[in-house]
Amino acid sequence: MNTFSLPSKGEYPSYYETYLEKIPEVPFSELISSQIAEIRNLFSSKPLGWESIAYAEGKWTPKEVLGHLIDTERIMTFRALCFSRGEKQSLPGFDENQYVLNANFQKVSLDDLLEDFEAQRKALLTLVKTISESTLDLVGNANQKPISPRALFWIIPGHFIHHLQVLNSRY
Repeated sequence: MNTFSLPSKGEYPSYYETYLEKIPEVPFSELISSQIAEIRNLFSSKPLGWESIAYAEGKWTPKEVLGHLIDTERIMTFRALCFSRGEKQSLPGFDENQYVLNANFQKVSLDDLLEDFEAQRKALLTLVKTISESTLDLVGNANQKPISPRALFWIIPGHFIHHLQVLNSRY
């Protein structure tokens, strides 16, 4: 499966609308692939050390934002896999701030984080190729909210766009 439509309202909690409304009219696989180059270009265009400086007290550094993207995409991909396979168990939420704190992304090299991001994106694309379109609408429960695999897959690039906009405007 190389192309599939955006989710309909009702397939996801309303707070994800912020991410989904940012999605351009581009096929999923093209969008996912293009974002690899976008993040690499952003980090390579900045001065040395930029990646380790937060724009304000208590905010994440660009490296931490990148690590957050990787963690979130892994979680969303896992959820989509589970629900597309018919999982009926509710999956837990996660505290993104605690994840960033425990990951200690500041000690991970930028090259390793960028490589990890690209590997996660490639794994996402290979998974999407194996999923039957008929299972994209199977609704599961994550963080005590109903959501479809279709929505989870599309939230990934929308979440990326949100954070890329923040990186470009505030850092």
